[in-house]
Amino acid sequence: MPSNVIARRHFLQAGAAGLGSLHAWSLAQDAWPSRPLRLVVPFAPGGSSEIVARAVAAEMAKTIGQNVVVDNKPGAAGNIAMQEVANSTDEHTMILGHIGTLAVNPYIFAKLPYDTNRDFAPITLFSKVPSLYVVNPELPVKNIKEFVAYAKAKPGQLNYGSAGNGSAGHLAMEYLKMVSNTFMLHVPYRGTGPMLTDLMAGRLQAASVGAPALLSFIKAGKLRCIGTGTAQRLPQMPDVPTVAEQGYPGFEMTQWYGLMAPKKWQPAHLAKLETEAIKATRSTLVKDKLAQETALAVGNTSAEFNSFIQAEQKRWSAVIARAQIKPEGLG
Repeated sequence: MPSNVIARRHFLQAGAAGLGSLHAWSLAQDAWPSRPLRLVVPFAPGGSSEIVARAVAAEMAKTIGQNVVVDNKPGAAGNIAMQEVANSTDEHTMILGHIGTLAVNPYIFAKLPYDTNRDFAPITLFSKVPSLYVVNPELPVKNIKEFVAYAKAKPGQLNYGSAGNGSAGHLAMEYLKMVSNTFMLHVPYRGTGPMLTDLMAGRLQAASVGAPALLSFIKAGKLRCIGTGTAQRLPQMPDVPTVAEQGYPGFEMTQWYGLMAPKKWQPAHLAKLETEAIKATRSTLVKDKLAQETALAVGNTSAEFNSFIQAEQKRWSAVIARAQIKPEGLG
């Protein structure tokens, strides 16, 4: 074989090898995630939000190729965390979306440093969580009817707590106040954990909280459940009637949690996050874990989650307007 042909062949082989190495290098550079993912929870530890976030994060870490670290960042009804994540540019920081931050805050705050619908991409709805209405066991009431009668007999003398202004628990109690025509004082906290501590200590009389954060305290007799916000009774508490059963037909209140990421992420990264988040949420392990906590795993598509958020915004903006809920100084 002529020497010039051999030389040309060697040149082509070397070029192909170089292109292969360049392609491998390019793939390595594009690999995502390239470090642990951070899932920001905009509330203090101890509530339903942390239970849901940790269950899904642990499962996602098995297949997405990196650890998923849960980071609680409470404050300003979740707005501090939402602003931080909206402004993040590392494409490894995401946030646990919630009925309060996604469907309430846009309608109770005159101005936010971010736009919920413009700045965030819905990824998937993690879970729907039943809201329970509970009281300190020392309060002489055993159901919603007795609670409403007691509140009407002592207008303004009952204090109820929530995880903060605009939180799901705040909405749930304001919703009950509205339909029952009662007056109670609202005491906002920086998270569910510290609020429950005061409720069990008797410094508060009532609250509405997602079931996962309450079941152990109810079973231990530290709190009394007087009604559920679900459409049907819960299998875990078959003797506790729904609020609707106790004189308020059609009453329903559930919390929900889903994954959101900054919309400015690369589309391929958002798509991969959606695939892995859905896979984790629909896994048997997560379904069973959340079911033990009286929560329902969902795992829908980003388009379905977006439609759900829009419907919830329409629903709660109307409730907020009727109840005149403000970000501060509520009664």
